[in-house]
Amino acid sequence: MSTILQLAPQNVWKHFYSLTQIPRPSGHMEKITEFLVNFGKGLGLESFVDEIGNVIIRKAATPGMENRKGVILQAHMDMVPQKNNDTVHDFTKDPIETYIDGDWVKAKGTTLGADNGLGVAAIMAVLEDNSLKHGPLEALITKDEETGMYGAFGLKPGTLKGEILLNLDSEDEGELYIGCAGGIDLTATLEYKEEAPAADSVARKITLKGLRGGHSGLEINQGRGNANKLLARVAHDVLIEFDSQLASFEGGNMRNAIPREACAVLVFNPEDTEGLEDYIKEYEAQINAEYAPIESGITLTIESVELPTAIVPAEIQDNMINVLMACQDGVMRMIPTVPDTVETSSNLAIVIIGGGKAEVRILARSSCDTMKEFLADSLTACFAMAGMKVELSGGYSGWQPNVDSPILHAMKLSYKQQFGVEPAVKVIHAGLECGIIGANCPGLDMISFGPTLRSPHSPDERALIPTVPKFYDFLVATLEQTPEK
Repeated sequence: MSTILQLAPQNVWKHFYSLTQIPRPSGHMEKITEFLVNFGKGLGLESFVDEIGNVIIRKAATPGMENRKGVILQAHMDMVPQKNNDTVHDFTKDPIETYIDGDWVKAKGTTLGADNGLGVAAIMAVLEDNSLKHGPLEALITKDEETGMYGAFGLKPGTLKGEILLNLDSEDEGELYIGCAGGIDLTATLEYKEEAPAADSVARKITLKGLRGGHSGLEINQGRGNANKLLARVAHDVLIEFDSQLASFEGGNMRNAIPREACAVLVFNPEDTEGLEDYIKEYEAQINAEYAPIESGITLTIESVELPTAIVPAEIQDNMINVLMACQDGVMRMIPTVPDTVETSSNLAIVIIGGGKAEVRILARSSCDTMKEFLADSLTACFAMAGMKVELSGGYSGWQPNVDSPILHAMKLSYKQQFGVEPAVKVIHAGLECGIIGANCPGLDMISFGPTLRSPHSPDERALIPTVPKFYDFLVATLEQTPEK
């Protein structure tokens, strides 16, 4: 039994523990959907799945609170499936193993799923507790947020009845978010005719790993290494210095996670491999020196592998490596009026080259729609110069702040009454579902908040234990102090 069950508030942690036992990686929502619907029905509450696959649970107001504005408690049911290279874990079958490390809850070698499992657990605790005071409640637990916000996009107008939406998917306790960045997915592809390597060639696999990775919005400004960018740089130099040829390249697996690992297979003339291992060792030391102290323990290794049956033609190879070197990655611009907050960024998320096809996926973000369009156009132009076909998809606008929001003023007052300090009011450089839900359901008064998490979307994900009771107590107080209609 997990020791997290002994943590306070136990009604939140027990539900989070239950969520860790149910496989719920993005794209595999069947088990968690059934679990949540059965949970709601078990409480005698109206519980159903909408057309797109979101779970909605409704609870009537407590006596005397019927005149309060209806509140929608919103979180997403899926989690990012990331694990360390040496961790054996099947996210479609295996539970998440949690442990306590000082003030933090972590997972053994995998993402924890506190993003957004703690939000879902808090909603479950509220729905279960009949001693709380609140107006009409709706729980909206969306599907597949991490891979494209499909649940939010598919929400039909008229589905929800509430007037206030509390999104429980932020990751710094004591901060209220009133706006977020928009985003767009870019996919660049190219098909090519493979060539056969010389029969007397030898193959080497170069692997880069040990990077911290993390959330491609929240942590894009921390200067962390991108495995695809770094390995493209290594491959570029090795191809030139050792007169080699590219057979394959693979890195990253989630559009919204900074890639932590990448590998490439190169083909050499046997006579040209002298000094190659020393060269890779020196490159490893150089990269570690460049990224210290942000990154530590980056490894760059080389090993002999079986000669592949095909390689990338020289012209295509050069175009692919050059475009990976040239394309925008990381922070492009800060918000001019809020210079400590990222406005526009991109994440070179996934690269797959081999088998006669090259594919690159990038998630571009901006809180300014025109800058988002400019970034998308710039990336399109870059990949077009390499002869690649570019498709843009999944675009969504940012959530525009409303500093005159009634629920914002109520929550600021409530937080100061509870904890003696003003909460910070911010705009977040991440794609919260608020913007999409607000577009589908105009007129909602929205706020996002949550407990403190670090390194979501990576196996270093962790939840700060002392912030969870503060987050939950604040949520309960907010429900009790909801404005009247």
